[in-house]
Amino acid sequence: MKKKYAVVIATYGEVEKLTLRNLWPSTRRIVKVITRQIVKVPRLLIYILADYRSTRHYIDWRLHNYESTLVDTNRTQTMSIAGLIRRSSHDILSYVDVDVLDSYYFVPPYLENTLSDIRADYDGAVVVPMIPVESAFSCGIACQIVTDIYNDHKFENVRLLNKLWQDEALHRIYADYLFQKVDKAYVNKGNKIGLVLVIHGTLVRDRAGNPPRVFTGLNETGEFFEMMKQRIMEDPRNIFHDVKQGCMNHTAGGEWTAETVQKAFEEFKSENYDSVVMFPYGFFADNSETEYEARTLLEKSTFSYKQYIRCINGFRPFAEWLAERIIDQIAQLYDIQETYGRLQNGRQIGEHAGNG
Repeated sequence: MKKKYAVVIATYGEVEKLTLRNLWPSTRRIVKVITRQIVKVPRLLIYILADYRSTRHYIDWRLHNYESTLVDTNRTQTMSIAGLIRRSSHDILSYVDVDVLDSYYFVPPYLENTLSDIRADYDGAVVVPMIPVESAFSCGIACQIVTDIYNDHKFENVRLLNKLWQDEALHRIYADYLFQKVDKAYVNKGNKIGLVLVIHGTLVRDRAGNPPRVFTGLNETGEFFEMMKQRIMEDPRNIFHDVKQGCMNHTAGGEWTAETVQKAFEEFKSENYDSVVMFPYGFFADNSETEYEARTLLEKSTFSYKQYIRCINGFRPFAEWLAERIIDQIAQLYDIQETYGRLQNGRQIGEHAGNG
């Protein structure tokens, strides 16, 4: 009899319909889950802070006609990955039926509800956080939810995709996508073209000047950038004279990463660059930080030429790569469960023999 596994494609999630009623619960969850990890927020202030942020976002986004595409993009990615897994010829799919679901940290369907619902009906789950670099604020949320739901059984029932940023295949896919999307019509001799790789910033020191108590992924963020910069600069298709990191930081909690988008722009200006391309490589799907905040910074810059290249979003080679990574995890989970089952059977036989 075939086993039945669920693959859960998880990301932050942002409201699709912009209303205060939708923003309030989402922002409250953000404050509870993320902000409280880096700043002590009294329980009574959570709602005040969250509702203030909700109102600020509502006014800002409404004034600029912004609506998030994150959930729609993640849903599309989920369907694409499901189709690729369904059509895969991998041997493991002879032993396992797979359903692929989308889920979110801050908007419904919530990840904890999804995992609770599937636990009784599925033999195992593969959770896929759609952020390449791990931290307590991204993949760490999924880790905690998995632990809360599965407790001591998580190792035999769940696999969590991680360390995606280290995969050279992802670096190659990023480079292929970047050079496919860049506007080559503008590339002429004499133009100094800079590339800003956008990623979510991390907390470096808390308000007291100490290293954060939570895992921020600071070193991993820096290593990922250096890997991608080298990959791009050494590519024979490269048209960029330099590549800089562009972090999107928050303001609460202390000192955040210094290599911001604004700093990258200032350095390119001081080095007489007249053209800048922006690519958010630290996100697998466009969201308010990329297609609104980072893109707005680019549009307001004074470079004579500027191009925003959207996140990897619906790029098929990316979906194919991720589907392969997921299938590998399915195979590993199946092997773990088979081994665990044999050990359990052996233990039961031994106990029965001893009792006899």
